[in-house]
Amino acid sequence: MSVSTAAIDPSVCAPLPVLGQDVTVPLVTGGEVTYAALDYAASAPALQRVWDDVAAYAPYYGSVHRGAGYLSQLSTDLFENSRRTVAEFLGCRADDQVVFTRSTTDSLNLLAAAIPAGCQVFVFETEHHASLLPWRDAQVTYLNAPRTPAQAVETLERALADRDPYGPALVCVTGASNVTGELWPVKELAAAAHAHGARIVLDAAQLAPHHPVDIAELDVDWVAFSGHKLYAPFGSGVLAGRSDWLLAAEPYLAGGGASRKVARRADGGVDVDWHTTAARHEAGSPNVIGVYSIASACKALTEAGFDNLVAREQELVSRVREGLAEVPEVQVLSLFGDDAPRVGVISFVVRGWNSSHFAAALSAEYGIGVRDGLFCAHPLVRTLLGSDPQDPGECGAPDAEPGERSLNAIRVSFGAGTPDEHIERFLRAVSELVSEGAQWKYRTEDGRCVPDRGTAAQV
Repeated sequence: MSVSTAAIDPSVCAPLPVLGQDVTVPLVTGGEVTYAALDYAASAPALQRVWDDVAAYAPYYGSVHRGAGYLSQLSTDLFENSRRTVAEFLGCRADDQVVFTRSTTDSLNLLAAAIPAGCQVFVFETEHHASLLPWRDAQVTYLNAPRTPAQAVETLERALADRDPYGPALVCVTGASNVTGELWPVKELAAAAHAHGARIVLDAAQLAPHHPVDIAELDVDWVAFSGHKLYAPFGSGVLAGRSDWLLAAEPYLAGGGASRKVARRADGGVDVDWHTTAARHEAGSPNVIGVYSIASACKALTEAGFDNLVAREQELVSRVREGLAEVPEVQVLSLFGDDAPRVGVISFVVRGWNSSHFAAALSAEYGIGVRDGLFCAHPLVRTLLGSDPQDPGECGAPDAEPGERSLNAIRVSFGAGTPDEHIERFLRAVSELVSEGAQWKYRTEDGRCVPDRGTAAQV
């Protein structure tokens, strides 16, 4: 396979500086190489700008909302200004609320706890588990995987029209698949939901880091995303959108910060007056640094020119897809077909290879970090691989030996901080592994495929 070494037009955009871009890792074959982080869909490296902003704030760290001291007041201002920054980044409407959470999973569980009694939830089987599983106390309709964007809209319209009884309903849909990277027709799905009296929440965990998200323009009711996918450190997330269901619900967590007034009753009980702002669902001491890091990332992406970042990423997507297409043994997974728009998330399998073995060889022999498994989207990957729902397979390496087929796939993902060289190395590594085989022997240990230390392959 020939690998293009043509550089991306610098007038489009340069990769943004990220932490870890100079980290070197050992190779099992000897020596070291700069680590190629190509697992952005799981956790993107933090932007250097974000880390610098957090470091500049750290000496002024203080408790928020309830402190009289200068540092506490400064931290409170920073926390609430971060809320406004995120609202602007998402194009929130005037009466929308921005609630800070721990992650996308936490955000969607918060919303699940706030839906009205009798609410019916509609979710495609193609969703990440974070949006597939939180609706345990609701009547859930799981929709089959569509094969075109138009089919997705038609499937939803049919399901909503047939619902009985007719009452509150919520649609949960991803903006970009965490398996295929394909963009979903969010605006059209929102229009279908609203036409049938339903609301819609957008899981933007994979969309927000790669593409502008505008709540008002998309006409969605809520958006959820995670900081650690948006080039910020772990531990922070966002649920933004309409306030009425959130204000009508009991606080997601009961405790300090969520309550405005607590008083004992004569009968020995307690009366609580809960906040009517976002604080209602932000009990406890908040993750101020995590919140500030999300706001910093929002500013950094906006100031870099999101359209330019999108254009550069699309060139990377085209290069990876074209390079993989030159290897006949590689099958790229897709719901909507080759022409579907997508972000920098691509999953594939390699004929004759256990996916965990292939991913382990990319790491051990080339210093490339990708992901293998079912990507916390088990029903979707099973559908894409044409497997029976009962076939064995789970997140992580299976018990199969390195050369055996596995019900797993390999995912390469990239974004604003990815250098050209990482893409070129990845494509070269795929070509060499397929044509020449691994240089080392591998075995399964504690559920992971790992190099058999001291045992080179006979090639």
